[in-house]
Amino acid sequence: MEKKPFTPRPPRPNNGPRRPNNNNNKDKDPYVINEHIRAREVRLVGDNVETGVYSIQEALKIADNLSLDLIEISPTAQPPVCKILDYQKFLYQQKKRQKEQKAKATKVVVKEIRFGPQTDDHDYNFKLKHAIGFLQEGAKVKAYVFFKGRSILFKEQGEVLLLRFANDLEEYGKVDQMPVLEGKRMIIMLSPKKK
Repeated sequence: MEKKPFTPRPPRPNNGPRRPNNNNNKDKDPYVINEHIRAREVRLVGDNVETGVYSIQEALKIADNLSLDLIEISPTAQPPVCKILDYQKFLYQQKKRQKEQKAKATKVVVKEIRFGPQTDDHDYNFKLKHAIGFLQEGAKVKAYVFFKGRSILFKEQGEVLLLRFANDLEEYGKVDQMPVLEGKRMIIMLSPKKK
């Protein structure tokens, strides 16, 4: 097999500086502002303006006189709704609001505890201690008795066990759902008491 001789590539023509790739969504503004608004008419709302429908030129003039920006809030409305505000301040407030909403939306953690229909006292107390810990951490507890094979005959025992479990956890959590048989499982749900 013959080797081909190395030939260098010809240099690229220099057509000036390369244009940046503007496909990045991070750089894109979430709102259309000022001259970039494409509607002919807009509905102005806000504290420092008279609410109403204005031509885009009038709205831009009002924003310019107040040394503020015209921000398209609702582009799908007919006509689009715009506000006159300082754009940077508006973005800051939006981020702050999103952050607060995220903080309020707490994640619900569900911990499972499994029993057999004939769970002995030592095992029961061990699992009870874990459940107390879970409830104190703020997690929900899903306790269930699993019936294997013919042990489904002892479903009354399972229900008694779960009710005893809920009773022992009374000061740490409240019962969301009383014992329910779902297939081979009898389930009870507990959530932590608010402090």
